[in-house]
Amino acid sequence: MLKLRGECWAITDSAAGNQRQALALAERLGLPVRHLVLEPRAPWSWLAPRLSIGGPLALHPDQRRLFEPPWPSVAIGCGRAAALFTRQLRSLSRGRCYTVQILDPRIGPPHWDTVIAPLHDQLSATNVLTPLGSLNTIDDSWLADGRDSCPALAELPQPRVGVLLGGPRKGITLDADYARQLAHHLLERYQRDGGSLLVLASRRTPPALIDIFSQAFRAVPGLIWAGPDDGTNPYPGVLGWADRLVVTPDSVNMLSEACAVGCPVHTFTLAALPARIERFHAGLRDAGLLHDIDAGAPTLQLPLRETSALADELCRRIRARQALS
Repeated sequence: MLKLRGECWAITDSAAGNQRQALALAERLGLPVRHLVLEPRAPWSWLAPRLSIGGPLALHPDQRRLFEPPWPSVAIGCGRAAALFTRQLRSLSRGRCYTVQILDPRIGPPHWDTVIAPLHDQLSATNVLTPLGSLNTIDDSWLADGRDSCPALAELPQPRVGVLLGGPRKGITLDADYARQLAHHLLERYQRDGGSLLVLASRRTPPALIDIFSQAFRAVPGLIWAGPDDGTNPYPGVLGWADRLVVTPDSVNMLSEACAVGCPVHTFTLAALPARIERFHAGLRDAGLLHDIDAGAPTLQLPLRETSALADELCRRIRARQALS
């Protein structure tokens, strides 16, 4: 099988979720990967990726040297800002750069060679691939590395329940009342099953929620990690050692990564979710991957791991293009 030629640029903004998706895919193509964190300036930042004229002028002068020839053979962008630059590369390279955009770019998919948009975005075109969840690097090797990085977690009593906290977003309220009710459900199950609780906050988690969980679980074995002040993020270790995961309903990335582990995944909602997020939850539930907070679930479940298959399909498409050049 012919190897791909050239270099791959992974283009993102500073959002960690966008970076994880673009790099997860790029690193599976077998090409040297260059990660570019690009932030367009106004007016491009307001209208990206619709306003595409101007090429490098869309960047601040100190970033322009990052976006110049020689152009890559493949460019993978994630997020609306990155979509501006992957769209530009198609014309700047005179079609020699194979352009890939992750997430719905909000304009026609034909502006890119391939668009990868999750099924719940309801985007349809001949060049669109539609995974159920978001892209990530989680596989058996990643989980083994996570366990190796946090061996002390193996000493905690089972079942080890990882609790992944996101934060409020439009249409989803994660406030003190939500935190108290979630903590109540977790404590009830702990009192019945024993084990330990491993609580991880994200950058979007309000401090007030951390305080509630810290108080509620002060007598429960486990850990609460709220940020760098608590040491190195044990996220890979928690996923690697978890017997069960409980995830707040707001984050497609967190839920997708939890479902990639292969243990039961639960969530807790107090109100109707925004339509797009509700479609995502429904897809996970229909696949047997997501359960209500108190629902029974199999000890093991088939993990949701889509990145490798998407990378294989992308390689096939890029090879076909390169064979013609």
